[in-house]
Amino acid sequence: QVQLVESGGGLVQLGGSLRLSCAASGSVFSASVMGWYRQAPGKQRELVAAIISGGNTNYADSVKGRFTISRDNAKNTMYLQMNSLKPEDTAVYYCNMVRAGDYIRYWGQGTQVTVSS
Repeated sequence: QVQLVESGGGLVQLGGSLRLSCAASGSVFSASVMGWYRQAPGKQRELVAAIISGGNTNYADSVKGRFTISRDNAKNTMYLQMNSLKPEDTAVYYCNMVRAGDYIRYWGQGTQVTVSS
């Protein structure tokens, strides 16, 4: 069983920065695809950024150049550095793992990010 625990959310002003972390249990973290999703009130959950085991990354157009996804396989932890935050970035951010081997998808409990103008 995989557990994903997010941290680092909070309230920040327009233009500010936050760093989200996702700590994963289990032994297959390094081989798994990891990602950050977000869901704003009344909207569908959307992919923000993803990172594969080799380190290649993919970003939503809306966050390119502002957000950076990274992973530390030795710590079983993924990060999302968010800079130049905008009110439209306000959402609950979820950590996601597509587990290597069986491709089962796991979700964290979510962490709230609120950007005030």
